[in-house]
Amino acid sequence: MGGQSVGGQSVGGQSVGGQQAGGQYGAGQKGDTHSRQPHKPPTPYFQALGGTMGSMTKEEFKNRGNNRSQQPKGAQFRDFIGSDWGPRPPAPERAAVADFLPTRHQKLSERFPGERLVIPAGGYKVRTNDCDYRFRAHSAFAHMTGLGGELEADAVLVFNPIEPDGEPSNKNSHTTGGEPGNKNGQTTNHEATLYFHPRAPRSSEEFYADSRYGEFWVGPRPSLAEMKALTGLACDSIDNLADALAKDLGPGQVSLRVVPQSDALLEAQVAELRERAELSENAEQADRQLAEALSEIRLNKDAWEVDEMRKAVQVTHEGFDNVIASFPRAIAHHRGERVLEGAFGAKAREEGNGLGYDTIAAAGNHANTLHFIDNDGPVHPGQLILVDAGAELDSLYTADITRTLPVSGTFTEDQAEVYQVIVDASERALAEARKPGCKFRDIHAAAMEVIAAHLESWGMLPGTAEESLRLENSWHRRWMPHGTSHHLGIDVHDCAQARREMYLDAELEPGMCFTIEPGLYFHEDDLLVPERFRGIGVRIEDDILVTETGVERISESIPRTIADVEEWISQVLDR
Repeated sequence: MGGQSVGGQSVGGQSVGGQQAGGQYGAGQKGDTHSRQPHKPPTPYFQALGGTMGSMTKEEFKNRGNNRSQQPKGAQFRDFIGSDWGPRPPAPERAAVADFLPTRHQKLSERFPGERLVIPAGGYKVRTNDCDYRFRAHSAFAHMTGLGGELEADAVLVFNPIEPDGEPSNKNSHTTGGEPGNKNGQTTNHEATLYFHPRAPRSSEEFYADSRYGEFWVGPRPSLAEMKALTGLACDSIDNLADALAKDLGPGQVSLRVVPQSDALLEAQVAELRERAELSENAEQADRQLAEALSEIRLNKDAWEVDEMRKAVQVTHEGFDNVIASFPRAIAHHRGERVLEGAFGAKAREEGNGLGYDTIAAAGNHANTLHFIDNDGPVHPGQLILVDAGAELDSLYTADITRTLPVSGTFTEDQAEVYQVIVDASERALAEARKPGCKFRDIHAAAMEVIAAHLESWGMLPGTAEESLRLENSWHRRWMPHGTSHHLGIDVHDCAQARREMYLDAELEPGMCFTIEPGLYFHEDDLLVPERFRGIGVRIEDDILVTETGVERISESIPRTIADVEEWISQVLDR
């Protein structure tokens, strides 16, 4: 996705494209408009009113959402709706990703011996009134549990330090133990326990009356045993989390870290526990170090993750086919960019979880706005359209591909001249990545050499390309202000909390997955741009994988050269 700072780091490690802290995004999920209670208003608001709102108490205001409820109540109805149901289906099969979790856990565990680590999935976010955004778990939680569905809201993964006797510091009778061969779910220093809201029995009121968790509303949630079978993790009810977090806290005993900006309510709970246990000193730094470690562990993808990345690229390729097939309808529509956005989104949702980030479908001069996601303009014959899009799989791994396509099927001479520069810059960056000892930052530097040289040849620089490449000048960056590459994976801008020496200054290693995405952006009112180029914006973005034997462009099947792009468009439109 274009427009990243050098290194592609994004605030909080969240992907651009509507994902919020705690990991939610997308269209609203419609709830029970007659029964769901609103979220708790901020406490200071009520404190300012002395705990009341006029004659209304805080609890009355909280329950206001039930004023129009017509839900049936009473024991007789509960007994009736809870009776005469068939048997449950068998437990789910063990997920393939479960075999890779112990190694991920070990990498985290060895960094924080003797400490309790808290990794929340995050909670639902309200879109409007009682409608939530679709849930998307925090990426660190998804990576450490292998879970990517929409039923894990409010779940928490806790790494409990192992005591000298080999038992976790919070072992209790409620926990379902981890898998054999990883006794009690243990890594060397910790046991990982997943706390979540398990399925309630059909005889409970939750079954039919709770629009957030109830089975009648959102489908069956897994039981503790089913979640253990799926993930191989020790599992426990979220009701036991508070006691588990509080156990043995204190100086000289167990300390506590939580992923920051993941779950505000849980973070507040952890802060209170730290205060009571006299562990508040340097707490913010400790939490940042946990987020940093979780990011750095994702820098090198395991074999399961690599397979997911390849699948995501394939679905994204199919989405681009949909975009091209929709060119005629886009040209005929007054908001043709939206037509193309929708064409890609349909494929992403059909084959995966949805979009990895909000699609950019920018025709003509709109392509010169790096993150143009309004997509509200027309698409005209003769224009280029820049489409930056990625399909996110159910596992939450996403591709990130950009293609700049001629709407009429062929490039004009001027369009082709600019486009070829970006092809050359892409190839030069990939060649650099394939050199032994290449550092991440070298990829960007190689692409900039090509960009600066061509800008000099067009007479657009106030000096030479060599002078422009000096950091204090950087004149060429006027027309490409973003970085050439960023890490990619379960976030579109993955590993964003990693230290600089692990990201920009690191040598490429097997398992690293990143983008190469040079571009040139010539605004129609930029007087330094030759008139024949004004209004042209081009970016080409591919997904790259470092393997044991070299560096592979895993999006190689998606056409990028002028001839191949024109042939691609012709073939899709002739189907």
